[in-house]
Amino acid sequence: MPKITVLPHETICPNGKEFEVPAGTNLARALLDNGVPIEHACELSCACTTCHCYIDKGFDTLAPAEDDEEDLLDQSWGLKSNSRLSCQTTVGDEDITVEIPKYSRNHAREAF
Repeated sequence: MPKITVLPHETICPNGKEFEVPAGTNLARALLDNGVPIEHACELSCACTTCHCYIDKGFDTLAPAEDDEEDLLDQSWGLKSNSRLSCQTTVGDEDITVEIPKYSRNHAREAF
């Protein structure tokens, strides 16, 4: 099973985390199920950018992003060449390293 390494994030995952999941697992669901509370304002439906992350290792082993994901990524805070929406990313057969950006654009949360 591929290993997911989550780099430390000041508020979401201060100590970082490592866990294994079966290939074919949705990345956002894997993060949530393993205690990494990544934001997901649209409930994993590819309608926002709150689950935006960077794949620091293993990016090239993932299936390419679809057009809908690419369009939303253009609106993400801190877009990089290794950016993905975790709700649209399926874990492949290789280990990956995930970095959660310092900020996200969560308009629902920012309104309060």
